[in-house]
Amino acid sequence: MPIEPKTTLLAIRHGETVWNAEKRYQGHGDSPLTETGRNQVAALGRRMERIPFDTLISSDLGRAQETASIVSGYTGHVVEIDSRLRERNYGVLEGLTVREINTRHSDVLNQLNSDDPDYIIPEGESHRQHYQRNVAFIEELLTKRTGARIAVVAHGGVLDSIFRYVARLPLDQPRCFITINASLTIITHGNFYDTTRWVIETWGDTGHLDEISKTLDSGQLDGIFEN
Repeated sequence: MPIEPKTTLLAIRHGETVWNAEKRYQGHGDSPLTETGRNQVAALGRRMERIPFDTLISSDLGRAQETASIVSGYTGHVVEIDSRLRERNYGVLEGLTVREINTRHSDVLNQLNSDDPDYIIPEGESHRQHYQRNVAFIEELLTKRTGARIAVVAHGGVLDSIFRYVARLPLDQPRCFITINASLTIITHGNFYDTTRWVIETWGDTGHLDEISKTLDSGQLDGIFEN
């Protein structure tokens, strides 16, 4: 029986945004990259220029498209858009800091922090709804792009979906990892350990950021603001 060709996903988190820096929930709401964010992505673009891949796909949100545009300036790829790579819709929490949320929507924040995957944020969506949307994109790669190397520009929540999908973690388990702005994650589908599966090759690699002497503070490592 022939061995299925490897399919590789190079998943990029967008660069730092204004709302990331201000520690505001983004979700489907949006804000542009900061100067730091653009510098982060330029460093990533120089790295991606040396990595062979076939296709560049971006979330349709502005911060992801801005990131993909900078990367494509180095690699020469035409950017495809796929709305399934969107961040989770945080509804009434979007654009607010945790302090503002505690004043206006403390009940919503408490429910969100309970890790109930089926809790639907008012005017938003549940963790499960978001996960299913992201996973539909990943699973389609194996039917329409088998054997390809695909780079995607997405969000912290999408990377959460990828991690859980590959590691088969339940949705109600709190995150056990971090994803930094402009980081690179690589997962591959193929024959590993005598079975056909997805495996994580690299998680949240930020080695390319060393060249811009990026100093990470505790705010950037806080998963709350990874969207």
